[in-house]
Amino acid sequence: MKEVIKSDQENPLSSLEAWEDDLLERYPDPNAISQAKDTAGFRDYENAEKASVKEFYRLQHINQTFDFVQQKRTEYLKFDKMEMSVWEAFDFLNKLVDDSDPDTDLDQFQHLLQTSEAIRSQGHPDWMVLAGLFHDMGKVLCLFGEPQWAVVGDSYPVGCAFSEKIVFSEFFAENPDLNNPLYNTKYGIYEPNCGLDKVIMTWGHDEYVYHLLKDYLPEPALYMLRYHSFYPQHREHAYEHLMSEHDQEMFKWVNLFNPFDLYSKSPVPPDWKELKPYYEQLVAKYLPAKLRF
Repeated sequence: MKEVIKSDQENPLSSLEAWEDDLLERYPDPNAISQAKDTAGFRDYENAEKASVKEFYRLQHINQTFDFVQQKRTEYLKFDKMEMSVWEAFDFLNKLVDDSDPDTDLDQFQHLLQTSEAIRSQGHPDWMVLAGLFHDMGKVLCLFGEPQWAVVGDSYPVGCAFSEKIVFSEFFAENPDLNNPLYNTKYGIYEPNCGLDKVIMTWGHDEYVYHLLKDYLPEPALYMLRYHSFYPQHREHAYEHLMSEHDQEMFKWVNLFNPFDLYSKSPVPPDWKELKPYYEQLVAKYLPAKLRF
């Protein structure tokens, strides 16, 4: 298929991982799991508030409207772009390798493998290991021509008021939904504590990979996939008023997963030859031979 490259105006980040660079500056974790280096060494940039990150969030906050999200859900949740095996999909994802990531020279698959191996090393269930392996698979959206702000970034609900706890929330002033009475109140189109299954989230790699795998993995794994970028809630607790008691229980899994995602990178590549039999068996246990993207 033809790869579509969006302009710098739509893609201000130097890499998709630049968003994670900013996360580690905002949310340093003293109990991080990395054995490769001290967490202070992660994402070591001279400027904590990089202009590219700020511009990224300006574009995200202006463009992620309720109507935009619904449009993208209609476009992509038909899963009619490609059909691939899991291993073909990882090869496809590796087209996103970027030399600008300061923490690793490894490709996308190796980063995912480091995440899943960190989870496995601590004895967590095999379905959580698989969630680690797949959590960034939704970044294939970039290869379908989507701009960065519609692929990565902190996720949050649309269809209700934007929380001031969302990073760079001042940029919502330019979002059309801010002046729409249907969407600009605390609850908007939702009911108090209605549950996140009834809430429409911003469009991006989390939502896409959740729908891609929702028929195959247990519910805690699906929460990890769908909400691992929902920092306004699992770090800032900004949307308690929309969450059900069940969501609160499930977010214990999201909170467990998050450090493995952020802090598992290492310059030492995983030994895929040694690990391959385990992962082939694991994938075959849960997933069909082909997935529709």
